[in-house]
This record gives sequence, structure tokens and C-alpha cells, in this order.
Amino acid sequence: MYLPPQFEGDHAQAADLIRQHPFASLISVDASGLPFITHLPLHLEMAGDPDGPQAFTLLGHVARGNPHWRYLRDRPQAVVTFLGPHAYLSPKVYPDLARVPTWNYLAVHCTVQARLVEDAAAKDSLLKKLIGDHEPAYAEQWRGMENAYARKMLSGIVAFELLVMDLQCKLKLNQHRPEAFVTMQAIYENGNDADQDLGRWMKRIAKGSVNRLKG
Repeated sequence: MYLPPQFEGDHAQAADLIRQHPFASLISVDASGLPFITHLPLHLEMAGDPDGPQAFTLLGHVARGNPHWRYLRDRPQAVVTFLGPHAYLSPKVYPDLARVPTWNYLAVHCTVQARLVEDAAAKDSLLKKLIGDHEPAYAEQWRGMENAYARKMLSGIVAFELLVMDLQCKLKLNQHRPEAFVTMQAIYENGNDADQDLGRWMKRIAKGSVNRLKG
């Protein structure tokens, strides 16, 4: 994606954004050469230094009837995108009138290498990680299912691991416009849920900038 240096986030920020907004777009190339997109939740696992190579792995699954798993099998390289909070920004935040509206947003794009997970026990373990992200209490109900039913449910999905080979994290919050940053933050902090989420990220970025200056 287009990523001016003033909006570039680090890997730790990318990990937080993925965990807070795990509903992703998985993008592959279909048999006709066009993008094929599946929207799905993914679980993030990390190993070692978050800034190190291939430190992120994303876990997920699709219905067996979804052809996307075949595209991952035949062409394992794919792209995953995560979109965080986003909101309109009025030019009224600036002290001068020679300004235009814009849209602020947070996003992570990952280039991944896919590996299908075929083993039933491994699929079950992967599912439990996803359940743990969203409804840990359901894990007990899943474990209590009859074996025949659990096997049927597992056979109806295809699970996969997506090893992140490269990623970009974009935090577009107009942080390069300090003359309007405080006004923008106040507007977002008093807005809807997405606005408030952006306000918290703005506070985090501002704090990080201050700490760098002190260092």
C-alpha cells in the first residue's frame, strides 16, 4: 500500500492492531488471475523479536466449500489485510482555511506464505485458539461435543497457517500536522466508538513521540 514515512507504524503496533481488529481480508489469485477475497477472523501468534523476520503467524480456516483453500494450496503466497478504526476528518481542525477534508485510518497489510493444516488434532487445536480469542467459555462446550459431531464439524473446514513474510503498518492520523493534532484528538475523543479508538491511538502516538524526544 502507499505508505508515506510519517504514517509508518512498527511491528509492535501492527500486532496490537491485529489483535484488536482480527477480522481480516485474505486475498489470493483465482484460476482466472483475478483477486479472490475471503473475510474471516484470524488468530495471531508471535515468536521471538516482533521486529525479527517471520515473527508473525496467522491462523484461520474456511469452509471446505470455499475454493479459497485450493488457491492457497496451489499458489501459497497471498495477502492479508486488517482495517482498524477509521473516521472522517473535517478541515475545520486547522487554524487556516486553505485545507481540505481527509479520512484517517489504521491498517496492516501482510504478505504471507500459506500452509494447509490437515490433521484433525491440529485443526482442533487451531479452533481452540480462535475460540479463546472471542469466547473462551465456549471451549468447554466444544470439548463436550460428541466425537462424531466434532469430527463432522472438523471435516467441514480447511484450516491453514499463514507465515507472515513481510508487513506494512499504516497509522494515518495526520500526526505530521501538529498545528491541528490536539484539536483532532479532542474531536475524536468525544465521538463515536471508532472515533474514540482513533483518539486513543493518537494519544499513544503522541506519547511515543515525547518519549523519543526525551531519549
